[in-house]
Amino acid sequence: MALGERSGDPAEDPRATYDYEMGDVARPGLVEDLESLVEGDVRFDDYSRALYATDASAYEQVPIGVVFPTSTEDVAATMRYCANRKIPVLPRGGGTSLAGQTVNRAVVLDFTRHMDAVTDVSPGRRRATAQAGAILGELNRELADHDLKFAPDPAWADKSAIGGAVGNNSTGAHSLVYGKTDAYVESCEVVLADGHVTRFGEISVEELREKADPDSAAWGDGPDSPLLPRIYAEVVRILDEEADEIERRYPDLKRNVSGYNLDVLVEEAHETDSINLARLMAGSEGTLAIVTEVTVSLELVPETKAVALLTYDSLLDALSDVAAILEHDPAAVEVMDDVLLDLARETPEFADVVGLLPDGTDSVLLVEFYADGDAEGEQFVADLVADRVGDVATVTDPSEGATETTGGERYASAALEAHDAEQRAQFWKMRKSGLPILLSRTSDEKHASFIEDTAIPAENLPAYVEEFEEVLEAEGTFASYYAHAGPGVLHIRPLVNTKTERGLESFYAISDAVTELVVKYGGSVSGEHGDGRARTQWNRRLYGDRLWRAFGELKTAFDPEWLLNPGTVCGRDDADASSAHGSAVESHDMRRHLRFDPEYVYEAGFEPTLNWDEENGMQGMVELCHGCGGCRGSQETTGGVMCPTYRAMDEEALSTRGRANALRSAMSGTLPEDPASDEFVEEVMDLCIGCKGCAKDCPSGVDMAKLKAEVEYEYRQRNGSSLRDRLFANVDGVNRLGSAFAPLANALTRLPGVSRLQESLFGIASERDLPGFATESFEDWCSKRTPTVTPEAAHRKVLLFPDTYTNYNRPAAGKAAVEVLEAAGVYVQVPDVGPSGRAAHSKGMLGLARERAQSVVDDLAPRIREGWDVVVLEPSDAVMLQHDYLDLLSGPDVEHLAENVYGFSEYVDVHRLGERLPLSGTGRLTYHGHCHQKSTLKDHHAVGVLRRAGYEVDPLDSGCCGMAGSFGYEAEHYSMSRAIGDVLVEQVEGADGDRTVTPGASCRSQLESFEDHPEHPAELLREAMAMWERGQDTPRPEGVDVVRTRESSSGGPVDEDTGPEPPRQAGEWVDVIRTDDGDTDRERRPTTDDPAERTDDE
Repeated sequence: MALGERSGDPAEDPRATYDYEMGDVARPGLVEDLESLVEGDVRFDDYSRALYATDASAYEQVPIGVVFPTSTEDVAATMRYCANRKIPVLPRGGGTSLAGQTVNRAVVLDFTRHMDAVTDVSPGRRRATAQAGAILGELNRELADHDLKFAPDPAWADKSAIGGAVGNNSTGAHSLVYGKTDAYVESCEVVLADGHVTRFGEISVEELREKADPDSAAWGDGPDSPLLPRIYAEVVRILDEEADEIERRYPDLKRNVSGYNLDVLVEEAHETDSINLARLMAGSEGTLAIVTEVTVSLELVPETKAVALLTYDSLLDALSDVAAILEHDPAAVEVMDDVLLDLARETPEFADVVGLLPDGTDSVLLVEFYADGDAEGEQFVADLVADRVGDVATVTDPSEGATETTGGERYASAALEAHDAEQRAQFWKMRKSGLPILLSRTSDEKHASFIEDTAIPAENLPAYVEEFEEVLEAEGTFASYYAHAGPGVLHIRPLVNTKTERGLESFYAISDAVTELVVKYGGSVSGEHGDGRARTQWNRRLYGDRLWRAFGELKTAFDPEWLLNPGTVCGRDDADASSAHGSAVESHDMRRHLRFDPEYVYEAGFEPTLNWDEENGMQGMVELCHGCGGCRGSQETTGGVMCPTYRAMDEEALSTRGRANALRSAMSGTLPEDPASDEFVEEVMDLCIGCKGCAKDCPSGVDMAKLKAEVEYEYRQRNGSSLRDRLFANVDGVNRLGSAFAPLANALTRLPGVSRLQESLFGIASERDLPGFATESFEDWCSKRTPTVTPEAAHRKVLLFPDTYTNYNRPAAGKAAVEVLEAAGVYVQVPDVGPSGRAAHSKGMLGLARERAQSVVDDLAPRIREGWDVVVLEPSDAVMLQHDYLDLLSGPDVEHLAENVYGFSEYVDVHRLGERLPLSGTGRLTYHGHCHQKSTLKDHHAVGVLRRAGYEVDPLDSGCCGMAGSFGYEAEHYSMSRAIGDVLVEQVEGADGDRTVTPGASCRSQLESFEDHPEHPAELLREAMAMWERGQDTPRPEGVDVVRTRESSSGGPVDEDTGPEPPRQAGEWVDVIRTDDGDTDRERRPTTDDPAERTDDE
C-alpha cells in the first residue's frame, strides 16, 4: 500500500524553535574553538551537560561538554585540541553502561548521533564493518537477511553501540557458545591520545618487537604517532615480564572483563606468535584509545532452538544443578530467584507463565539448546529432563505449546518444555523482565547495580551464594539473583539506600566483602558489565599490586597524560595522581559521584496536584529512571511506542531518559533551571507528546506524560494559557458550535487563504486540514432513533460515551457501534454527559480536567450502580476514564467508574459479544493500535475481535502516529508530527493488509494526511455483519437496500455526515448499504485490472 509523500527534517522548519540547549554555556571559548574544528554539534550548555551526566549505573558526574562527531577527523581534531590543553575526553555509545564507565568530568564524544553507519557487510567472509555508534540491534537487523549475526548478545543490544560493546568487551546470555566480543574483533580504527589516527589489527610478535624501537627500519619514514613505539614497547614488556603473573592471577573463566585484556594477549602470543591489538581495545572502556570503526567476524543464526524451564525448591538447589546441566552443552542457562518470580507473578504480562510453575517453586533455571532441526532440539531437552528431573510422575498440558513434567529425587522438581517459538519467547521475556521488575521500585531503597556482575566458576556458585547471604544478613538487607548461571555470572542486586550515611556504608561494605569472596572462589568482580566507577578499585585486590601497576604502565604508554576516561579500569594513589596529573585523574573510590548520596536534596518547587500515592510521591517518579536507554530504541529493532520524538530526531534530549534526567536535575539543583520556567517547559517538556508509551515500554515504568501534565499545570498556574491552548482545551465547545452550523463552518474552513489565517491568528499549521463537522451530531442521531433492543430483552446495558470527535466530527463510528452492540443483544443509551476532560488534561489544564472528570463521575456513577457498563469509542477518552481520573479524583465513585469502563473492542472481546453476532468478514487488514490503549495493555482486543469476525489482521508493532491530539495541529510542532508519522506510514506500507484499521481519531487524521483512509473497528464489525447477511438466502431486514455503485477517479459516494468521501482508485467497486436512517456502509472488493471489462452483473 503506497501512501503520500514524506515530510522534511523538523530541524529545517523555521517554526520549530527548539534547539535542545538551555542555561549557561560552560567555557564558551572552548566551544568556539571546537566549533571551528569539527563539523558536528558542540554543546556545552547546562542542559546538555546534565543529560550526559548519567548512564545506566548508580553514578552521576557532569561532563565538561558534549561533541557529536560526524567523522573520524572530527574525533581526531577534538582529541588533538584537548590533548594540547590537557582536557579529559570520554567516548560514549548508547550510555547503557551499568558500572559508570560512560560518565566523567570530560568532553564527551557521542558517536550514536552521526557515526552510526554499518559501512560494509561481507556475507561470504562472514565479516562486517561498522562505525563506533552503530547500534547492535540495527547491525543484526541488516545481517538477518544473510542468516548471520554479531554473536555477543548483551541484554540491551537494541540500544547499545558496537563501540561500547568493544569498550566493554560485552557478551550476553549465550556466552557459553559465543564467548565475549574480543573473540570477534578483527581490527579497529582508533584515535590515539595525541589525536593521531591508526588501525589496530593482527601483528606478529617479531614485528611488534621491531617497532618497539622508534628508530627501527620497520617504521619506514617513521611512526604515524610517537605514541606507537611506546605502546609496542610496553606490550612487549608485558609479554616478556608479566606473562607468569598474568597466568597466575587471572581467573580461569570464560566471563572475565575486569582489568585489561592481558591474558588474551599472552595466550595469542604463546599460541600463534602474533597478537591482535584490536582485542586489547576490548574491555579497555575508552581508556587506551578511541575506537571509531570496528571490523568484526560473524556467526550463522542457529537453525533451531529448544527451551526447558526447570523448577527448584530453593536457589541453592538450582545453583547446585548448574554444573551437571553444563555437561549437556546448552547454549544458555539462566536463573531467576523467588524475589523475581514473586514480582513476575504480580505482573499481568507474566502471571500466566508463573502460574504454570508447581506450588513451592522458589527458583527456576531456563535452559536453551541450539540444534540442527526440531527433532534434535526436542531430544536435547528430553535428555536433560530425564537426567535432571528424574522419574516421570505426571505429564500435563499447561498451555498450548508447552509440556510439564514432574518427577523424582533430583534437584529439579519439574520441567516446562517450550515446543514453539511463541512459548520460548514468553519464557525468555519473563527471564529478561528481571531487571525491569526490580527497577520499578520508587522508594529510596533501590536494587542498585554495584556488585551485580561477579563471575564465579559454576561448581563454586552454591558455596559463594551461601557466604554472600551471610554478608547481606550482617548488613540487614537482601538481594535478588538472576541472569547467567551457566557461566557463573549472577546479577545480584542488594537493596540499599545510598541517600543515608548508613546505606552508603553498607554499599561499600558489601562490595568489599564480595571482592573477598570472589578472590576466594576463583572468580572475577566483573563478568560482563565492566569496571567503571563501581569496580575499578577492586581490580587491585583481584590482580595484586604488580598487575595493578602493569595496568597503569600500559595506560601511561597509550595515554601519557591520562586524559582518556581517567579513573576507569586502573588508577593511581590519590597523591600520585595529584602530583602527576592534577585534576585530570579522579580517585577510583566507588563511593564518589553517586547519583543519590547523603548530600542529595530534592526540591520540586511546587506542590503536585495529581495523586502520586502509588509512586511514593511525585519524587518517586522523578527519581525512577535508572538510565538504561530503553527509550532510545528504533521502531525496527525494539518496537513499541517509546519514544516517538527521539525516534524522529535521534536527540538524547527527546528521549524519556533525557527528560527524566533533566527534570531530576532541576529538582535536585544540578540544573539551575526552575522546572516550571519558560525555558525548561519549552526545551524539556514541550516535545513530550503525552503518548504514555513510556508508562508501558520503559523498564522502570517512568510515566513522563503524567510528569509533564504536573509540570505544565504549575507553569500555567504561574503564567496562564495562550488563546490557542484554551481553544484546544475546550475543543468540545468549539466542535459543538461547528456542528450546529456545519454547512457554513465546513465551507469556511476550506476557503482560500483560511489556512494561512488559522496559522497567523491561532498558530494552527496551515498545512493541516481541520476535521469537518457533522451536520447531525451522534447524540442527535441517537435521540431520533428507536433502539432495536429493549431494556427487558437486553443481554447487557451500555452507556455509549459520546466523545467529542465521534459526536461532532465523525458519527459514523458511533452509529456502527450502536448497530453492532444492538445486534449482540445489548441495550444502548448515549448519556447526556459532558466531555471527558482529555483535551484539558493534555494541555496541562488539570483544574479544568478535574472539574470535567468530576462532572462525568457524578453523571455516570449512579447509572453504573444500577448495572450499566460504560463503553468508549475513542481510546484516549477510555483511558482517561479508566486511569487518569484516578490521578485527578479519589473516592469509591471514581474507582467504581474506572472498573466499569471499556473501550469498544475491549467490551466486545471481554463479554464475548462476537459469539452473538452474525459475522462474515473477508479481506486483509492492517491494524494500528492507539498509544493510550497500548499503555494499558488493551490494544490486543481489536485484533482478536476482527480475526474472529473473519478478517486476516496484521497488527503493527507501531509507535505513536504523531498527532497526539492537538500537537500535530500546532504550527511549531507540525514538522515533528509529520516526522513521527513517517515511521508509522513506512510500517503501514510494508504490512500485509489492504486496508488500515485504527480506533483513534488522531491516528485516522494523521494517516488521512498521508492519503490513507483508515476505519474504526466498529465499522469493520458492522461490515462483517452486512457481508454475512449478503451471504444468506434469507430476505434482507426491512429498510435495507443494497446499491452497487461504480467509483470514478474523482471521489466516492456521498456521506451525509461529512460530505464527499476522499477519492479512491479509479474503477474500484464498492457495495454501499443504504439504510432508512441515511447511514452508509462500504466494502471494498477485489476487481479486474481494467474496469471497462466489467459488466453490471459482476
